[in-house]
Amino acid sequence: MSKRIPALLIADILTSIAKIESYTSGLIYESFLADRRTVEAVERNFEIIGEAANQLSKDFQQNNSHIPWHSVVSFRNRLIHGYFGVDYEIIWYVITVDLIDLKKQFERLQAGLDS
Repeated sequence: MSKRIPALLIADILTSIAKIESYTSGLIYESFLADRRTVEAVERNFEIIGEAANQLSKDFQQNNSHIPWHSVVSFRNRLIHGYFGVDYEIIWYVITVDLIDLKKQFERLQAGLDS
């Protein structure tokens, strides 16, 4: 398996964050939960975020320790392996509270890679 360069992986993460924002814009928790397509699309994009983060080298992660790498990858693992035990209130919390800050952190990281 070939390793992708960090800039491409960060771009994948930001693309998935943008998709999650687009899919959930204007929704409340109940309408999010009622729309299986949106729920599954959001789950898939969180999986992509976690997988891309996991593919970044440990050195890269250590050099950018302001990003909560362990939390990002662990969230992906809970989604992948949780099957019927996924807590959608946690997913909604991440969407509505954590994602904004995470996006800003990855945007700053991407800007640093581009310069």
